[in-house]
Amino acid sequence: MRGTEPYLVVDGLMKHYGDGEARVQVLDGITTKIMRGEVCVMLGPSGSGKSTFLNLIGGLEDADGGHVSVGGCELTALGARELGEYRRRELGFVFQFYNLVPDLTIRENIEVTAHLSDSPLPLEDLLRSLGLWEHRDKFPRQVSGGQQQRCAIGRALVKNPGLILCDEPTGALDYKTSKEVLELMERVNREYGCTVVMVTHNAAIAGMADRVLRLRDGRLVEDQVNEAPLSAAELDW
Repeated sequence: MRGTEPYLVVDGLMKHYGDGEARVQVLDGITTKIMRGEVCVMLGPSGSGKSTFLNLIGGLEDADGGHVSVGGCELTALGARELGEYRRRELGFVFQFYNLVPDLTIRENIEVTAHLSDSPLPLEDLLRSLGLWEHRDKFPRQVSGGQQQRCAIGRALVKNPGLILCDEPTGALDYKTSKEVLELMERVNREYGCTVVMVTHNAAIAGMADRVLRLRDGRLVEDQVNEAPLSAAELDW
């Protein structure tokens, strides 16, 4: 549910890799505002800077220039220890390839992250909400890709974060499972009020977004509010 209060504020964000002739400008002056509680979908071809953008607002990399503020916290002014606290307190990450610990059960994979939070969500309620209760004692290799991604979402969500960053969360899933994961993300946003920034190659997913950002060659070429987002169930591709 989109609010009216800016939550993520990005101003003139710059990032390059390499030097001299090998220098590549990955982000070139990105400026945008994302409201609290929005689902924001970021589109763009490979190499356009989408994942770098997530890494910068997630405090995983340092920007060359510009400012990032999340919930009033100016990330570009924080030291390494403070950035670690920011990630622990404010962030949940969901990746394309799950990154689950293979020797931990589904429950334990989520529980490990819960210990990082001062106010985690109730684990049993979350497992039921994610449809993982009957799989809670299984290992990742014993469940489907969709169930592994549900576990990854639970791992991000159990900390009760203000911001969830999703890097191609449906990229390794088939159509039916992708729709199920997107419906789950929609429900997570609605029930828990977290702000969601989702990077994807799939333009159809933009239909469910409150805000659509499009990157091309490190520049923001579209920043559009969707006044009538579709439900995830209505998406088709």
